Amino acid sequence: MANFIEKQYKNKNSLFWKLQIAGWVAFGATRALSSFADGEQSFFLVTVATSVISGFIITVFLRLIYRKLRQSDFPPTTMILSIATLIVISALILSAIDTWIVLQTIFIDIQLYEFVAGRALYDLFVLLIWTGAYFIINYHFLLLEQKEMYLQAVAQAHHAQLQMLRYQINPHFLFNTLNAISTLVLDKQSKEANGMLTKLSAFLRFSLVNQPEQKISIDEEVYALWLYLDIEKVRFEERLVLDFQISDEAKSALVPSLLLQPLVENAVKYAIAPMEDGGKISLDIKRNGERLEIELRDTGPGLSDQPTEHKYNESSSGVGLENTKNRLRQLYPGDHTIELNNRDEGGLQININIPFETNKGQIDAE
Repeated sequence: MANFIEKQYKNKNSLFWKLQIAGWVAFGATRALSSFADGEQSFFLVTVATSVISGFIITVFLRLIYRKLRQSDFPPTTMILSIATLIVISALILSAIDTWIVLQTIFIDIQLYEFVAGRALYDLFVLLIWTGAYFIINYHFLLLEQKEMYLQAVAQAHHAQLQMLRYQINPHFLFNTLNAISTLVLDKQSKEANGMLTKLSAFLRFSLVNQPEQKISIDEEVYALWLYLDIEKVRFEERLVLDFQISDEAKSALVPSLLLQPLVENAVKYAIAPMEDGGKISLDIKRNGERLEIELRDTGPGLSDQPTEHKYNESSSGVGLENTKNRLRQLYPGDHTIELNNRDEGGLQININIPFETNKGQIDAE
């Protein structure tokens, strides 16, 4: 944020001097051409040059005063009156300088009062335009800064929410895994316990390295999923049957890191653990045009309208399902679907549809 504001300040400062020089050069050129068009004598160029230099210097000082006013806590009425007073005083100073130069260079009779009044009104109009442009440009930059600050705040809130969602998963998973390791240790199965700890370490390292808003390839996601399932295989052995079908085209697709792990964890919890004979978890991932289709199936009891002890239902499926839904809403607002349905042969089917993306960006349908 500090770098952005510093960059904006440098851009604004550079823009001021470019516009300041260009504006007063254009002002001088316009007055000179007008003088020649009116048939005025060449010595009027002296007054034009003096007006340009005086106006340039006065507006530089006005800028400094306006900056102080913008940084003050004056009420709007005081600000407007202060700016109006400064413009009138500056216009009188400019007209006084113009009058003095004319009196020094023109040796003819002029109506001094009419000349001073005319110059004052002209200079007042010029300074009003300069002041309006100054505040418009400054408030434009202020809006840019506020927009950037808002976007930064939204991004930080977004990141914090995703972090919270991810941290909801790990304690639940850790609790189950450490319980299983404890059981293995008590049963004196030190080899299995050590293997489980090694796999747990690899899984946690993967989950900590990848940020919650980060997208990884399906290959990496499935690798993380196998790390998790290898741990569960130690617990359930032959009771846990796995069937993964990943198309070659889908392997490079990007998905949010650890998107599938909480869903698979729920399947293990509700479709494998309660069943005496265990069950099967199937995962199919494929590309369909510009979309990535993910289908996760299990052979458990499926959804139930009435929650029971071992029924897998949407309202009591734990953190995993709601976690996934919230992450999808955060990362694909209005551009995703997630559906849960009972299978005719028994079990639950979860279908997720998200944009097909790779590291090269969105891929058009073939």
